[in-house]
Amino acid sequence: MMLAGAVLCASAQSDCDDSCASPQECSYQVVPLPSSILPTKAEPVKLCMKTVISVADASEDMQRNARFLAEYIREATGMDIPIGVRQKGQKAIVLRLNAKIQQPEGYRITVGNREVLIEGRTAQGVFYGIQTLRKSLPMTKGAVVLPAAIIEDSPRFAYRGMHLDVSRHYFSLDFVKQYIDMMVLHNMNVFHWHLTDDQGWRMEIKKYPKLTSEGSVRANTVLGRNSTVTDGTPHGGFYTQAECREIVEYARQRYITVIPEIDMPGHMLGALTAYPELGCTGGPYHVEGRWGVFDDILCAGKEKTFQFVEDVLMEVMDVFPAEYIHIGGDEAPRTRWKACPLCQQRIADEGLVEKDGQSPEARLQGYFTKRVERFINDHGRKLIGWDELLESDVNPSATIMSWRGTKGGLEASKKGHDVIMTPVGYCYFDYYQTDNTTWGEPLSIGGNLPVEKTYSFNPAPPTLSPEAQSHIIGVQGNLWTEYIAYPTQAEYHVLPRMGALAEVQWMEPAQKDFSSFLERSQSLLRWYKHYGWTYAPHIYR
Repeated sequence: MMLAGAVLCASAQSDCDDSCASPQECSYQVVPLPSSILPTKAEPVKLCMKTVISVADASEDMQRNARFLAEYIREATGMDIPIGVRQKGQKAIVLRLNAKIQQPEGYRITVGNREVLIEGRTAQGVFYGIQTLRKSLPMTKGAVVLPAAIIEDSPRFAYRGMHLDVSRHYFSLDFVKQYIDMMVLHNMNVFHWHLTDDQGWRMEIKKYPKLTSEGSVRANTVLGRNSTVTDGTPHGGFYTQAECREIVEYARQRYITVIPEIDMPGHMLGALTAYPELGCTGGPYHVEGRWGVFDDILCAGKEKTFQFVEDVLMEVMDVFPAEYIHIGGDEAPRTRWKACPLCQQRIADEGLVEKDGQSPEARLQGYFTKRVERFINDHGRKLIGWDELLESDVNPSATIMSWRGTKGGLEASKKGHDVIMTPVGYCYFDYYQTDNTTWGEPLSIGGNLPVEKTYSFNPAPPTLSPEAQSHIIGVQGNLWTEYIAYPTQAEYHVLPRMGALAEVQWMEPAQKDFSSFLERSQSLLRWYKHYGWTYAPHIYR
């Protein structure tokens, strides 16, 4: 639906230097859809080369917002709109803070009478207003018309995340930045960076250099779904701490927080290969070229294990200023712990007997997690882990990321845990997007998660009590990369499902409508094509 307000060259807007052109009209029917779009009777605004971007705040964030806006307009229209002081009577896009806007990420756009005013309680709110204006542009060279309206909007969830696994396949720094740019287009604000696993350790830890010299490279990679054939080619790569800081800053400038994941006590073969003394058996170990869950995990009976974990986390926290540190905690078989004298001694010393259906070894993982959480808390941070932590006597202060469906997350919210919903049936973007997988689809891990299924997700259903609902703080999409080795393949898997997830994260359920989303997703498609991003075409056929 387009709002009325087209202007021709004979209008009062004809002071533009391209006044004889017939400009195209913008549409505010974007993704995610703003909560309120109210047409007004004011005069529409024609953006042209004589428009100026005016910033009513000298802060670094607001000045940077203005530069982003100028860049977006140039990309969409070819016009170089200057940033500067507005002259009397000049048309302008004005960026301004407004303390009366209640939500910290909320914004208001007022269009009419020679002015586009974008206001937010914070600079981040202004940035999301800029994104809505950006996506409303028709991607046409020359002047465009903005219909007169008042747009008010704010997100449903404070945590709106996307995950990228770089352990199974390493991705370049440039692609990680592009991934963050993709998140920006979809109003997301948390980048969950999965940096370590059995198939490779990807972050430089200066105190333990062999983590990257030995633990980052696997000898080969299995072909297909764990066949007996490998590609015979070493695969590796890691990010220096300077590069990690570069990503943190790149994301910060776009109002995105980077949460690192250092998986423990399981999924640690990258580390055990480099430092075999940290395992129960002492090895030898090797960086895995297969996919799956493996018995060799960190030994919970050795003090040197906890010293290693604390040393690593100190360097991680020094690089990543995020409030949260993700420690995984999933898929940690306790097979070695059952046979390990040191682990069994730890169980005895701590009095970890079977309780509430949890084995002594399960409670040992609870001991491990609580000890690591205490260390993280002592340094002013909070712990996130996958929902398996609920099976190991974890503290209620731990934030739970619910991936094995929604049940764990819903139960955790009732127990007072903060919860991030990321269930496999709605949010695992390594799944196929169609059930027609016999031809024309790149190999995926399996399953079928069409865009419509992702769109249908309600992370905080009304059956929950208000208190439990308050603990569901966000939603996240995950991209595991066992079968995703190339940037174009990663793009294909997340687009356009990222758009569907954006409306789950941002909009109230009553406002969502999939048919409307299909129409409005054209506002995203224009930008996908502009940047040359590869996207799955199924919903556009």
